[in-house]
Amino acid sequence: AGGGRADRRTAGGDERPRGGRCRLRPGARGRGQLRVLHRPHLPRPCGRRGLPAGRPLRPHGGGDRRAARARLGLRRRPAAPRGARPGGGVVIRVALPRGDLRAPLAARLRAAGFTVEGYEGGSRAYRFPVEGRPGVLVRVFAEEDIPIQVALGQYDLGITSRAWVDELLARYPLDSLTPLRPLDLGGRRLVLAAPEGVTLDRLAATPGVRVTTSHPNLATRALNYLRVPDYRVIEVWGQPEAWPPEDADAAILSVPLDEAAADADLAREGLAVVAEVQRGTATLVANRDTLASRDLAEALGPLLALPAGDRDAAEARPLPRGNGRNGGREGIASRRYSGDRGVFRLALPDGHAQPHTVEALASAGLRFEGYGDGATDRHPRSGIEGLEVKVIRPQDMPQAVALGCFDLALTGRDWLAAHLAAFPLSPVAELCDLRRSRYRLGAVVPEDVPAETIAEAIAWWRRDNPERPIRVASEYVALADQYARERHLGRYQVLPISGASEGFVPDDAEILIEGTETGSTLRANRLRMIDVIMESTNCAIGSTQRPPGVRGELLDELVERLRAGAAEV
Repeated sequence: AGGGRADRRTAGGDERPRGGRCRLRPGARGRGQLRVLHRPHLPRPCGRRGLPAGRPLRPHGGGDRRAARARLGLRRRPAAPRGARPGGGVVIRVALPRGDLRAPLAARLRAAGFTVEGYEGGSRAYRFPVEGRPGVLVRVFAEEDIPIQVALGQYDLGITSRAWVDELLARYPLDSLTPLRPLDLGGRRLVLAAPEGVTLDRLAATPGVRVTTSHPNLATRALNYLRVPDYRVIEVWGQPEAWPPEDADAAILSVPLDEAAADADLAREGLAVVAEVQRGTATLVANRDTLASRDLAEALGPLLALPAGDRDAAEARPLPRGNGRNGGREGIASRRYSGDRGVFRLALPDGHAQPHTVEALASAGLRFEGYGDGATDRHPRSGIEGLEVKVIRPQDMPQAVALGCFDLALTGRDWLAAHLAAFPLSPVAELCDLRRSRYRLGAVVPEDVPAETIAEAIAWWRRDNPERPIRVASEYVALADQYARERHLGRYQVLPISGASEGFVPDDAEILIEGTETGSTLRANRLRMIDVIMESTNCAIGSTQRPPGVRGELLDELVERLRAGAAEV
């Protein structure tokens, strides 16, 4: 749903055409900042008073910062260059992926003489030295974060999946990101998949075809090239295959290169490949400016010695052209539910939110076969007449409710707040607090920052350079942007991240917008929460407009049962 990794589009946002007749895009724009660095598919906002995003702005609250500097006894001194290390010189910073690529990549790095101590063993640390190369530092990221970090110049070199590189360059082709060579590992494909029996011609003939994906820029490019004239791209956090056929007509998602394995995975969701969008392997990338201005041989030499992949497979493949507007052809007999549907639809979360949700349902006297009993089905069975249940990501639920896909959803108050921060007029609201999964969401800083308030921390960071942008990292992108404006941070950057958040401060960001239940993880990483934004629990959400007829009566009954169960917590 909105915020977090990226702002989401719903009925409450600003709908503008892009590519096809209709492209779902965020309507919220940052204000009062130099530049907000969202995910590559989001528009770059203008600065305060309509100034261009790249134009320097006068920082807010200069008097307060000067007073804080005086109270803390701060004195300006020349700032060290980014990446400087004790004794002089500049560290070469390399971003490596976690996840499925980690183990095979670690073995190839070791064979090439680039041994990253601790990376191969799956350590939970975020930073690693390189054996025999004191001028090189390795940092582990989620794959989708690496192109952004390298393009920003925070890291000089990186290895990640080609799909995430193309996702950034499809929207920002002039960013300072250069693919150097494909590597012989991590091959994947992006495909357009639809329910079995649906062809590309039928998709193109369907008015307002909805396509879910985690790669919205590549999806837009593909649908334009395939000549799909009237479409909507719905960005989701993950599992785009979970939406068709009830809540979308097709999905663009990552599958294995092996066609048999891909077909088997899609068949379990009732989908089949309609067209191939992109294919690629892991790719070595570099920051273009750093590559031209610094000697990177200590790291680049062994990385270029890694076994190369198929260059043709690493590039985005040409797509088969469609056949124009497909006038007169039969569209899809859509199973998408409309506002006057006769069935009540309930969305339940998967993943870490599931145990708390099962407890809340049990307290309300509700149980669904196939949910919380050892295995989670996509469509748990309900014993209540007229009630249909579906399991999706909790992050996507506010968006799904706002789009009219569900009457009731159980998610977190943090995800609802992030969605409404991006789309204040979105037609979704909290119906009752379930009072479980309680934790605090706030601004996290290193524990050695000599400040008690966020204003004092800002003054300390800017003691060397009053114009320094403050980097704010978070999965909750819209909330982070809102926080920076409300706390008058002045010039700031919002860095979208996809996990491993504790490793971002202090080297890659000054502030982390993060949640904590007990604070133990923060303390283990020498962090502390300096400013609390909200207390989050799980909750039931629904549309601001009560559904008509029997659906409205069932909504009232379910909410009342959930509220009564929560009262016992």
